[in-house]
Amino acid sequence: MSDVPLKSYEFRREREPAWRELEGLLSRSERSDIRSLSATDLARLPVLHRAALSSLSVARAISLDRNVVAYLEGLCTRAYGVVYAARRPVLEAVGHFLRVRFPRAVRAHRGPLLLAALAMVLGAVAGWALCAADPERFYAFVPEQLAGGRDPAASTEFLRKGLYDTEDHGGALAFFASFLFTHNAQVGIFCFALGFLAGLPTFLLLFSNGLTLGAIAWLFHGRGLSVDLWGWLLPHGVPELTAITLCGGAGLVVAPPMSSGVFRPS
Repeated sequence: MSDVPLKSYEFRREREPAWRELEGLLSRSERSDIRSLSATDLARLPVLHRAALSSLSVARAISLDRNVVAYLEGLCTRAYGVVYAARRPVLEAVGHFLRVRFPRAVRAHRGPLLLAALAMVLGAVAGWALCAADPERFYAFVPEQLAGGRDPAASTEFLRKGLYDTEDHGGALAFFASFLFTHNAQVGIFCFALGFLAGLPTFLLLFSNGLTLGAIAWLFHGRGLSVDLWGWLLPHGVPELTAITLCGGAGLVVAPPMSSGVFRPS
């Protein structure tokens, strides 16, 4: 039985300098920040981590002293947190994503994003033109719940009142805004989620959303309420329609024809 302590002593004596070096680097990074380590230290960190993992594997395999195994487990856990976990503060990481990573991703996939925007613009133009040719088509393009009575049969005064809601500030207008937000959120989610079907459902959803927008714009324009409509719609419409375009572009990115090389980030 005396060979077990001897084996443990020899095992530790050969490898302990590397463990101590790793422990020192970890302590320094935990006290201040990973950026406090030099380039040489940063290069050594993953090497020492892998060596510690190898030592832990051997220690478990040959049933070494439990204290050695416990020490190595703790050391490897700490090293994993430093090597692989994000050390950047949450607010800084969010800021970096918004300033750098997200704009870079948008620029890299501008082709699919432009196609998504084009599909919605074409839908809006088509919705306007088709309703101008036959007002009855409005009912096919705008869901009844979204219209809320704002259709070609409504009076101009009713349409204006629906925008300003002078009598009930928390009523119909708030409901319409809430429904529009929910509708746009659903469209955006489906535009991305259905992109894997060769992108066709994404195109159809974007075009259909454009039809709805074009039909509503045609209706209010015909009553001389274009400025009133866009003044109410743009503050929340711009971010929502932009989000739909981004979701649609993301759906086209994952579509098999495009993800296989038709559109590659430039």
